[in-house]
Amino acid sequence: MNYLVVGLGNIGEEYASTRHNMGFMVLDAWAQASNAVFTVGRYGATAEISFKGRRFTLLKPSTYMNLSGKAVHYWLQKTKIPQENLLVVVDDFAIPFGTLRLRKRGSDGGHNGLKSIDYSLASDDYARLRIGTGNGGFAEGHQVDFVLGELLLEERRALPELLERAVACIKCYGTEGIDRAMTQYNRSKPASAPAAGTQSASSSDSSTKKEP
Repeated sequence: MNYLVVGLGNIGEEYASTRHNMGFMVLDAWAQASNAVFTVGRYGATAEISFKGRRFTLLKPSTYMNLSGKAVHYWLQKTKIPQENLLVVVDDFAIPFGTLRLRKRGSDGGHNGLKSIDYSLASDDYARLRIGTGNGGFAEGHQVDFVLGELLLEERRALPELLERAVACIKCYGTEGIDRAMTQYNRSKPASAPAAGTQSASSSDSSTKKEP
C-alpha cells in the first residue's frame, strides 16, 4: 500500500528553523533516520521510504505555505495515490508544544497551508497530523511573528524526541491504521517546553506569498 505524506513548511534558509516548518522537520528527521534522500521535482522535493510492506512518498512542497495545495494535488495525481492515503503534517500553535493531534479530517483551523490544500482538493477529507508548537509566548495580533520565529532553547532540546514520536505516529498510521495511531499517539506525553506570555486563541495565518 502506498501513502503520500506531506510536511508543510516554507523553502529557504530563513525559514528552516521556524515553528512553521515543523512539517519539513518531521520529514527530514524520518528521511535522515532511513537514509533516504530528497530529490527536487515539480512543486517540491520528494523521498521514498519503505516500511513493513508500505511505501511512503514524502513530499516537502516548494510552493510556499499558502500554495501548498498545488503541490499536493500534483503529486497525488502523479503518484496515483488515493486521497484516503494522504497525510499532511502541520504545525499548530493552538496546542501545547510537543503535543500530537492526529485526525481523519477536519477544518483548516486558520492554517494557510491546509486552506490551500482544501481548496485544491475541493475537500477537507484527508488525514492530518498537527504538531503542537504553542507555548503562550506571544500577544494577540502577533501570531505571524510567533510562527515565523525560531524555537526556544528548551524547545530545541526537546525537538529530537518530538520528531521521533511524530515519525513513529506516521508509521503506525500506515501500518496499523489511523484509529490505532490516534489512540496511541494523541495521548502521548508532550515534550516539555516553557510557558510564558499571553497566547491568542485565534489560529489565523498571514496570507502573503511567503507566509505564513
